[in-house]
Amino acid sequence: MRKVKFAVIGAGTSGLTAMSYLKKLGEDFVLIQGGAYGTTCARVGCMPSKALIHAANHFYERHHLAELGIENSEQMSIDMPKVLQRVRQLRDRFTGGVKSGSTDQLNSDQLIEGYAKFVAPNQLEVNGEIIEAERIIIANGSRPVVPAPWKAIGDKLWTSDEIFEQEDLPKRIAVIGLGVIGLELGQALARLGVEVTGIEMQNTVGGLSAPEVIGEAVSEFSKEFDVYLGQAADVKLNPENHDEVAITLGEDTIYVDAVLASLGRRPNNDNLNLQAAGIELDERGMPSFNLHTSQIEDKPIFIAGDVNGFRQILHEAGDEGRMAVLNAVSYPQVQAYARKTPLGVAFTDPQIGLIGKRYSECDESKIASVTFTLSCNNGRAIVMGQDKGAICVYADKVSRKLLGAELFMAEAEHIANSLAWMIEQEVTVAELLRMPFYHPVLEEALQSALRQLAQKLYPEQSNWLAAELSPLK
Repeated sequence: MRKVKFAVIGAGTSGLTAMSYLKKLGEDFVLIQGGAYGTTCARVGCMPSKALIHAANHFYERHHLAELGIENSEQMSIDMPKVLQRVRQLRDRFTGGVKSGSTDQLNSDQLIEGYAKFVAPNQLEVNGEIIEAERIIIANGSRPVVPAPWKAIGDKLWTSDEIFEQEDLPKRIAVIGLGVIGLELGQALARLGVEVTGIEMQNTVGGLSAPEVIGEAVSEFSKEFDVYLGQAADVKLNPENHDEVAITLGEDTIYVDAVLASLGRRPNNDNLNLQAAGIELDERGMPSFNLHTSQIEDKPIFIAGDVNGFRQILHEAGDEGRMAVLNAVSYPQVQAYARKTPLGVAFTDPQIGLIGKRYSECDESKIASVTFTLSCNNGRAIVMGQDKGAICVYADKVSRKLLGAELFMAEAEHIANSLAWMIEQEVTVAELLRMPFYHPVLEEALQSALRQLAQKLYPEQSNWLAAELSPLK
């Protein structure tokens, strides 16, 4: 048996954040990592997908260059193996950078390669060795959800773990699950010349919940690939041709060469044997933990990142890693920390931004909301050929503070970040309108939406010429 003060399970964003702090403090710790290094984001998530999207968007622009006076662009061609090779090269650069700056800096006593499981409340087994730790941080990530019956189609079934490893792409791919990841990859594949069929059980895409914004998004994406909403898919090999997959949607059957399953990610907590640590699990197999401390029950065990299933996004994982390690170090004194304003972006074209409280979570009787469409004469959007999409903003009727926004527009990532900062500061709509808006920028569309929202929130102030100005103090 080996005894240490701290054990960190998982070398992803949360685990590496925790480990770096323990290393800086000179604490006695071990980092236990099973599987590939490099974080989910760098290896199979954010970064390789953005590399693929970048190539796809450049190739897609050939359809629109003639209107700018740039001729013969339709003669461009794509070298798919080269595109995919570049994606892997960048992926390896990102993962290599993560590894060289973190786990490569550890000595053999600090890094254990293998999968951990509990055998007692403060004991872990790794490769047959028992590690006894005073405090434990669980940060071993997540994996793609794959329905068991779908596995019968063998190597024609891909997730984000497999798609970037392909040497080439087939003619037809079905993307099942049009959340952020599925929508991003589905559009990118379509723009690279693949015949894409997008399928989503819910009546939305990209996590949107504002009805008018959903309508705008579905309309735009349907121009690039077939979109089926509100239907569950039955996936099997074609009994008459095992080289293709038959997907049944109600009375329709679609034939494709491969299926990309994008149904979300499940926490990697099912192989940890948490019951041996005296931890009770709910019906989903999840432990009870405090979102503001990362502590599981009242134990010296903390959980952070994708494995807790809360917000499976890199910046949240980093915050949770900080929260977990600070409380592990100070245990039994545990500090609760405020969670940041929710923020999510889909790097589609146009992009999707989800900021603050979701529209579907709001009580419509208590909010004022406005949906502004980008076709309503935003000069910059028109010049960019991006006068499409919509902005939905909503605020509390009483406090008049902005609660959230759902965006479907070009470069939503930047406006989404700015809005998240504003919501975090609990600003009112009037205070937002007193911020400077340059011309001509896409933010002017947000300004227009906020002006319409202000008219609902401040009906007594009809003269917004004065209301948008701050008196000199």
